[in-house]
Amino acid sequence: MRWIRAAGRGLLVLVVVMTGYVASGAQAGEGSPDDRGPLTLATAGDLTGYLGPLLEGWNRTHPGEKVTLVELPDSADETHAQMVTDLRGGDRSRFDVLNIDVNWTSEFAAAGWIRPLPRDRFPLRTFLPPVVDTATYGGQLYAVPYVTNAGLLLYRKDVLAEEGVPPPRTWAELERQARTIAPKYGLDGYAGQFLPYEGLTVNAAEAVYSAGGTILGDEGERVTVDSAAAREGIGFLTRGVREGWIPKEALTYKEEESKQAFQDGRLLFLRNWPYAYVVASAPGSEVAGKIGAVPLPGPDGPGTSVLGGSNLAVTTHARHPDSAARLIAYLTSERVQRQVLTRGALPPVRADLYEDPGLIRRFPYLPTLRESVLSAAPRPKSPRYDQVSLAVQAVVHDAMTGQQTPGAAVRRLARELAAVSGS
Repeated sequence: MRWIRAAGRGLLVLVVVMTGYVASGAQAGEGSPDDRGPLTLATAGDLTGYLGPLLEGWNRTHPGEKVTLVELPDSADETHAQMVTDLRGGDRSRFDVLNIDVNWTSEFAAAGWIRPLPRDRFPLRTFLPPVVDTATYGGQLYAVPYVTNAGLLLYRKDVLAEEGVPPPRTWAELERQARTIAPKYGLDGYAGQFLPYEGLTVNAAEAVYSAGGTILGDEGERVTVDSAAAREGIGFLTRGVREGWIPKEALTYKEEESKQAFQDGRLLFLRNWPYAYVVASAPGSEVAGKIGAVPLPGPDGPGTSVLGGSNLAVTTHARHPDSAARLIAYLTSERVQRQVLTRGALPPVRADLYEDPGLIRRFPYLPTLRESVLSAAPRPKSPRYDQVSLAVQAVVHDAMTGQQTPGAAVRRLARELAAVSGS
């Protein structure tokens, strides 16, 4: 799992070494100074190397709560598996604080692995509003947003300028430009992350949401995917492969493979997270200075992105909950959130940073990203999210490879999700 990627790949896992004891039922951050101690923070794939220097600031000012940085596996699935295995150990868990992918919050809260957090201890009102919803379950705050993310449509602005057309706002415009303009320049039309893994779940959810549909309701208790909107969304993806403006090679793409195809000058359009814009704009890139970013298109105008990012949570058996809460407050402070962006190229959760003129000059996509986050939606909430995601991946991949029609795929997905949820 790579830290600079989203959805399942933009994760940070924090681990706080446990010494002392606090009753597991208490809310984090309600203890005394005795509930403080040294911290071990584990992260998976900090490819930009921003986190170590950032934590040096904490260590200088918190000598009794020093953080040691530890890296977990690079794979989201492996990290999730290791965390779940550890958390099932109960009071033998090594972990005190976790920075979980946003779609794990419901699962971990429902399982009783993370504890409720006091809202008044954290600057939630300064965050972009939609990100807070990813940290709640059953109306209770179980985590604090740390990094957010939303999908963007990256495009070759040099090519569209040569053609005298604006970037697409609708699916019809995207399809037409991908089908007619891209071949004139020796380019493939459009790609996302279409390998059957978490990235395909994100792309499929965005297509369904953009068409006005949903996948689950009532935090996973009700299946809502069998709808005309879902058939339209899945149909958009399957039609692209069938008609060729989505190359078949894209069925093997994850974030990095799709980013590399765009960065190498092989794609006209790419759905990806903002990090891809930063990397593709860097010196040495084939498309540096030639790319733009707009919100994802939908059937009749801008579509709906899925919220990515990660949330900080405190485990039920954390033995230094006050240190855990203090660290979370530090990592979500304005000064540190600014460094998350400038050092790590990761989208912060603080709303005011998206309107900072200096940051906008350095990261021109920020206004577009803000617009996308504000209109974004979380992935389907469910205590069994891992099973939900596997079902979405498998069914949508079968549809995109022509094994099922969009209608049949949606009906099958409804049946499988009903079996997962027990409804």
